[in-house]
Amino acid sequence: MADKTPPQKSNSPYAARIDPTKEGLSQDQMHFIRQVELEQWKRRTSKLRTRNVVTGLAIGALVLGIYGYTFYSVSQERIMDEIDEEAKRARMQGPKTGAN
Repeated sequence: MADKTPPQKSNSPYAARIDPTKEGLSQDQMHFIRQVELEQWKRRTSKLRTRNVVTGLAIGALVLGIYGYTFYSVSQERIMDEIDEEAKRARMQGPKTGAN
């Protein structure tokens, strides 16, 4: 089984979080931090953009599928045609008067 003890904290400054406003950083260091943050944002946005495109295509396919199915099912319905035929037969079989 895996060891359940948490890893010991390292004293190395690698990947230590710092607050750039409180630390006394030079302009070069601030510029480097901004470049790293920009690269991280670019990486994240490309992943999000891909997810958003896939989600949009899935939703669009679902909408088009529902839209197509609705047209298909409505074209299969002959209710109004049947009602028109019944009304036509009723007029033909009814008594002939001056109003007909």
